[in-house]
Amino acid sequence: MERNIPQCGTHVDFAGVLHAMGPTVHAAEARLHKESFPMTQQLFCLYAKRIAAVVILAATCIPAGAQSPFPSSTIRFVSPFSASTPPDIISRIIAKELSESEGWRVIVENRPGGVTTIAAVDVLSQPADGYNLYTMSVPSVAAPSLVPNISYRVDTDFEPVIKASVSYNVLVVNPSVPAKSVTELVALLKNQPDKLTFSSGGFGTPAHLIGEQFKLQTGTHAQHVPYQQFPQAIGDLLNGTNSFMFITMLPVIDLIKTGQLRALAVTGPKRVPVLAEIPTIIEAGFPGLVVEDWTGFAVKRGTPKDVIAKLNGAINRALQKPAVREAFAKIGAEPAGGTSDEYGKVVSEQVAHWKSVVTEAGIKVSQ
Repeated sequence: MERNIPQCGTHVDFAGVLHAMGPTVHAAEARLHKESFPMTQQLFCLYAKRIAAVVILAATCIPAGAQSPFPSSTIRFVSPFSASTPPDIISRIIAKELSESEGWRVIVENRPGGVTTIAAVDVLSQPADGYNLYTMSVPSVAAPSLVPNISYRVDTDFEPVIKASVSYNVLVVNPSVPAKSVTELVALLKNQPDKLTFSSGGFGTPAHLIGEQFKLQTGTHAQHVPYQQFPQAIGDLLNGTNSFMFITMLPVIDLIKTGQLRALAVTGPKRVPVLAEIPTIIEAGFPGLVVEDWTGFAVKRGTPKDVIAKLNGAINRALQKPAVREAFAKIGAEPAGGTSDEYGKVVSEQVAHWKSVVTEAGIKVSQ
């Protein structure tokens, strides 16, 4: 006979369940009365059957696909950049704030190498559940154009979460270089083609890519000298082995202020507080060389939209905290924030932009 059992939901009315199961239990009661068990044993069996019925029904009432609230375990920021680089520092500042403000368990894991592809493949090999975030910057969107036969597309295989920060590079020269402005440097490069060299922390880094864009837009020539680490590149710039470099501000602020390096311009649309005396590239007469060096986060494609929204909201809140903004300012960065869709547009535009630069400059990197 069909039972009038309540429909399952997130809340179970156990009294109602017992009432609905009444006919079944009463039948069991009648059978027990016909047996010769002692009364205490009959009561034990009766209540055991009632409890079992409730437990079984309650177990079937858990909604299909129900999961623990996100996050229920450790979140991992996978950074393709070495420790103490700006994207790594940004990741750690945000991870710390999320741990303190949201109560989440967040770690940063560095997986450098392969022009950011090692970290990207790592994240793509994990479940699409939001627990593994890919720390992205300019090299991440240039990698598909630089590395042949890359196994993924950064603009389609990842879901954007948020653009976290914006910063700019500074064009510096060794003091022995007879150029005190960008215009004078361009004139020097044209008069002495391939005589001057520019350094970077490796192929596909912002220092390399911005240097190539500089050459294309000014019609000049200079030999690129890549290093495995920024300290080596800076060291050879200081000793005069190389002539100039586009570099993130953090490691050279003191070198500029003490005269060990000469700053010609910042690649941003406005002056930055930590180097307020240095003109922008626009003021220097080259508006086409405004280049953002940004950091953002993405997750594997297929990650639930509500998880992405939760990550986006938490990071947006973190970016508003005075401690985070102050920590960013110390490395010459500004909080960005915004929606995941806005960041997705940035990624698509940046992929197209750097593909154009890489193609025109004829750059290829063997993995």
